[in-house]
Amino acid sequence: MKRILLAFLLVTATFAASSALAGGLVVVPEGNRHVEQPKVPGASMRRTRAGKTTFDEKYEKIRDLLATDRKLIAKIKATAAAYGIDPIHMIGAIVGEHTYNVDAYDRLQTYYVKAAAYAGNNFRFGYGDESIEDFLGRPEFGQCNGYSDSYKLWTCRENVWEKNFRDRMVGGKSYPDNRFSAVFFQPFYAGQTFGLGQINPLTALMFSDTVARISGYPKLDENKAADVYDAIMDPDRSLAYMAANIRRAIDDYKTIAGVDIARNPGITATLYNTGGSAGRAAALKARGGLPEENYYGWLVNDKLSELRSLL
Repeated sequence: MKRILLAFLLVTATFAASSALAGGLVVVPEGNRHVEQPKVPGASMRRTRAGKTTFDEKYEKIRDLLATDRKLIAKIKATAAAYGIDPIHMIGAIVGEHTYNVDAYDRLQTYYVKAAAYAGNNFRFGYGDESIEDFLGRPEFGQCNGYSDSYKLWTCRENVWEKNFRDRMVGGKSYPDNRFSAVFFQPFYAGQTFGLGQINPLTALMFSDTVARISGYPKLDENKAADVYDAIMDPDRSLAYMAANIRRAIDDYKTIAGVDIARNPGITATLYNTGGSAGRAAALKARGGLPEENYYGWLVNDKLSELRSLL
């Protein structure tokens, strides 16, 4: 009971102080809102047990790999600077992904080898015998054609999927009750995210314009699946998509909810894990209060001093 009361008083005090300091823009301070770590999903626990390892061991492995790869740290810093974010947000996302979702390779450079392997394959995005090109040619997607920006374009397409196709029968074809990215952008197997930043292909397509503008990498084409995988598996390019994703989350919370999350890596890590920053920012605006970290973001905040030492 004392812990609950202490946590409530801490949240109340920090919320009031942050509002006053920001002059209307609520600044989320460092630290966790939850005293104890939120429950880790069963899927993450099963993957970790299957690998005969533990979350602590996976965390220590990715931490040590980052600590010994100064070239990568330099690239993270440079990329973060280009996108106007603190590099700790990128460190947090990498650590969270490799602690709860995948195991780090013994050497981070191994991602280059994996990228080359995928880029050499001939495959496409689609669902069954319907390619993504044919699917997006359906009239339901006509409302999205006016968008030239890749983020707005693919967000519109994702919304159309949710409203018109997910778990529905359309034109005699049944579509599953699953995310757009899971149904059309996983040509090998379910649960596909790849590379240093564990980015899924749809996320890469969404941020293609931002990355092309800031980092100068070629724009991605959904009809060239191998090029998309090459981009997200290459550590250098993967960092750019990570940074663009985090930058968008920070901007969404500031512009939609009036909340500045740039000082709390646990919150940005949570959003990197969950996605949907615009919708979550709108929900926060409606209910008020401070955003809360999930299990993934909680670890980042809990280990913040150690993670900052990597930089």
